[in-house]
Amino acid sequence: MHRQLARTPRLQPLGCALGMILCASPVHAQGTSPGKRAVQESAPQLATVKVTAALDQVRNQLSPSTGSSLYVFTPQALKALPLGRSTPLNEVLLQAPGVVRDSFGQLHIRGNMANIQYRINGVILPESIAGFGQTLDTRIIKSVGLLDGALPAQYGLRTAGVISIDTRSGAQLGNGGSVGVTTGSNGHIAPFLDVHGHSGRWSWFFSGNYLRDNLGISAPTAARHTPHDRTWQSNGFGDLSYLINDHARISLLAGVSNNRFQIPPNPGQPALYQLAGVSSYPSADINENQNELTRFAVLSLQGKLGNTDYQISAGQRYSQVNYLPDPIGDLMYLGVAATVMRSNRADTLQADFATPLGLRNTLRYGFFGDFQRGVQDNTARVFAADAAGNQTGDVPFTLLDNHVLLARTTSVYVQDQWNASDWLTLNGGLRYDRISGFLDESQLSPRLGLVYQLDNQWTLHAGYARYFSPPAPGLITSTDLAEFAGTTNQQPGNSNTDVRAMRENYYDAGVQWAPDANLTLGLDAYYSQSRDTLDVGQFGTALIFADFNYGYGRNHGVEFTASWRHGPLHAYLNAALDLARAKVIASGQYNFSPAEVSYIADHWILLDHAPRLTGSGGLDYRLATGTTAGFDFMYSSGLRAGFADTLTMPGWFQLDLSVGQRFDPPDLGTLHARLALVNALDRVIELRNGTGLGVGLAPQYAQRRGVYLTLRKNF
Repeated sequence: MHRQLARTPRLQPLGCALGMILCASPVHAQGTSPGKRAVQESAPQLATVKVTAALDQVRNQLSPSTGSSLYVFTPQALKALPLGRSTPLNEVLLQAPGVVRDSFGQLHIRGNMANIQYRINGVILPESIAGFGQTLDTRIIKSVGLLDGALPAQYGLRTAGVISIDTRSGAQLGNGGSVGVTTGSNGHIAPFLDVHGHSGRWSWFFSGNYLRDNLGISAPTAARHTPHDRTWQSNGFGDLSYLINDHARISLLAGVSNNRFQIPPNPGQPALYQLAGVSSYPSADINENQNELTRFAVLSLQGKLGNTDYQISAGQRYSQVNYLPDPIGDLMYLGVAATVMRSNRADTLQADFATPLGLRNTLRYGFFGDFQRGVQDNTARVFAADAAGNQTGDVPFTLLDNHVLLARTTSVYVQDQWNASDWLTLNGGLRYDRISGFLDESQLSPRLGLVYQLDNQWTLHAGYARYFSPPAPGLITSTDLAEFAGTTNQQPGNSNTDVRAMRENYYDAGVQWAPDANLTLGLDAYYSQSRDTLDVGQFGTALIFADFNYGYGRNHGVEFTASWRHGPLHAYLNAALDLARAKVIASGQYNFSPAEVSYIADHWILLDHAPRLTGSGGLDYRLATGTTAGFDFMYSSGLRAGFADTLTMPGWFQLDLSVGQRFDPPDLGTLHARLALVNALDRVIELRNGTGLGVGLAPQYAQRRGVYLTLRKNF
């Protein structure tokens, strides 16, 4: 079965792709045509480029998507976004169907709370402890795909969606780099630099950036300017690769992000507790801060041995979050001032293989294992209180609540892709996952997917997957309920069941129609039933998230995608309808009021992170002069709020505009400029109002109108 994927528009709704065939044309050095570059480069350098491209293709064959849904952002799509490659990765993904925007930069896919897996060049990157900042910078990305639906057996543990990233390569880009800066509203300034190239059998790509902004996280008010909301963020990434021979290479990927955030106060709040020696302390003066650190490194051996494609990777990821309270304000307004530190180290080993069996079958198999060690340090200053939680003393005292959590994960899979005919492809497999340490659970999971090409225009796909999704070790919270009894930090309830792995039956089917090379339409429907449904909430004073379970979950929805291309004009449109429900709070019950626990035990509730309707779309136009202009938009019918999530937040619409131009000033070479207007209509977008299950106490608003200018020079 052959499809002209490279001719589809800039955002591709690939409802049923046969393999990870990303539609990225080769990227050449700035200012040099492909033919001229070939003359200038030596034969060994050309050999490096060709062998690297061949090995990239080999690596892609390890990752099938038969029966699931794949949505790809090409290099051209990333450049065409209003902020271009300055767009944070989470905001890039918001332009895919079924992806939901939440406060603090969180993403949800198809009615799931988090449960997202990130892969870099086919290697699983264990999730960091939840925070505000981004670990990966869009500038390192060549193309990125969102794979969801009924996933093949190769994909597990995090099953709401797989974010598959192919990084930019020095072998393909050539020797050079770029330097630039993005500046604009709210004191935003973000310089960046990348360097890439190849020499002999070596190739490299290095990138670094820094960000300072006066709007760091979701503001608690609709004001244009929020006090005490600054952020300082730095990211670095490196990819160093060596060709052992024409059939194998070894690569080292490494990255680091170091982010600091001020947490904006919610002004005008009444003080709820009395502190000895302090008569007045306005809530607008509260000074809370959070620091986040993530670093990772992965060493991979990848290539072809006989007829078998393989990639073997060993890596480590370390993540740490520190919440620093206001020692006076937190006591007076929250009744507890807790210095919270969480860290998690994950050591991983992953191997994937693909072996053809005859002309029509490909056997894929592999394993993944990791060992995680999490540390939780909680130093809390509290007041004495009676059984009802009423303060009985105004002199605080200190309690320690520290824990160490260990977790081991082992996964193996085998699957066979059978090209039954030129029109029909089947992919069946089994996957076994086991997690031990803080919980001991396992599951054998069957998977089946098919793609049927009716003709050159119509393609059908369908799949079934049995999922096993354990809670993220970095989000497990261990709390000694007895220790905080009789204090102003005692929990709403006194019962607690340990969090468990979610088990799910997932069904997916869809159709894609491509009447010509310029138009593609897709429709996809899904349905799932789950036990011990995982969710995440913000409990306590620190803005750090924790897992909990519902006893039962149901989720179904429909997604529509369209893309169109006509000469220099590219356009796309996505819409998604989702209904995600759950019943019975099955773990972490102490975090919720007894009234909510009782209500949810007898009622199916709508999940707070799943709006009923979402949409996205955009258009960009490229003039012959090199000028580009376009827009993107997002729509949501609103998240849930109120007692047991029985209310709905207002719906919202955001429009972003952009224009770009290439300049050739004397003696400076080529400069690229891009001007973006974010939230051009200056809509007030209230994502959360401070109510709902595990939502936290303060409202959260999206950014008001902002203007940003990016200047970039290639060298």
